[in-house]
Amino acid sequence: MGAYLRPNSLKDALEALDTGELNVLAGGTDFFPARVGRTITEDVLDVTAIPEIQGISDAKDYLRIGAGVTWNEIIQADLPAYLKGLQLAGREVGGRQIQNTGTIIGNICNASPAADSVPVLLTLDADIEISSSVSQRIVPLGEFITGNRRIDLSTNELVTGLRIPKGTPRMSATFIKLGARRYLVISIVMVSVVLEPMDDGTIGNARIAVGACSEVAQRIPELEAVLVGLPISERLEDIPLPEHLEKLTPVDDVRGSADYRLYAALTCIRRALKELAPNTNTSSATADFTAFALDEPKCGINPRTELNRLSIVVNGKSAKISSPP
Repeated sequence: MGAYLRPNSLKDALEALDTGELNVLAGGTDFFPARVGRTITEDVLDVTAIPEIQGISDAKDYLRIGAGVTWNEIIQADLPAYLKGLQLAGREVGGRQIQNTGTIIGNICNASPAADSVPVLLTLDADIEISSSVSQRIVPLGEFITGNRRIDLSTNELVTGLRIPKGTPRMSATFIKLGARRYLVISIVMVSVVLEPMDDGTIGNARIAVGACSEVAQRIPELEAVLVGLPISERLEDIPLPEHLEKLTPVDDVRGSADYRLYAALTCIRRALKELAPNTNTSSATADFTAFALDEPKCGINPRTELNRLSIVVNGKSAKISSPP
């Protein structure tokens, strides 16, 4: 087994990183499963005893989430409404054991295209706080994740926290995930939406991000621009169109085709917008996607050009589903 270090101060941890490449361990929910059946030979830096990276704190212009904060801490925290999407995403990360141990920063640094935290944090304009023994830098999340399992982090640096700019009381947010863990499948599509109305009832700020449909989760600026200025009382779910998602580059795999993912992403966006519209029942934050998750569309629909009904097979029986009218 390699060296095992567990410093009890940030200073000691950063000095240890100067001595050579170390595998940073927080929750370990990605680290240990990747090494099942073999001896751990890597040198490990366990950061769970560092007080400077714990807790959720209110700074002047932003909310800071320490690198040691678990998903369950986020779920249980008394957070403002604009962070509702982050708490909803936390409830979809694995099971209770994972939520109790896994950290949101670990989810980010793992840089999976299907990382639940990333679409939400993109819609919150989050920054990553990175420290070394000689300096600190703040990097926008969209620049920190550079590709599939790739991040902008040197071997002598440690992510110490997450900074989320403070929102306004008017902001509302939600998160919808297709392929939730309770259905025993990895994420197929996930969508985060934040809306902020103005005094005149129009949308002053719209932020939409889609995950698991590109190498890195993507904001959808074309659709955001269309929504800004519209009356929030309108049928917002009718606004998103296939061409708004042309920048997405989903893959074909055993969990769904690229076309299926695009269709599902569009439907999730529409449902999220409908949920955030006034006079809409929001008692259930996540739509029922059981039919979506069970089988691949059988009709060969191309969501870039055709958004009619989908024919699917559920438990051996034919069924039809459609996007919101």
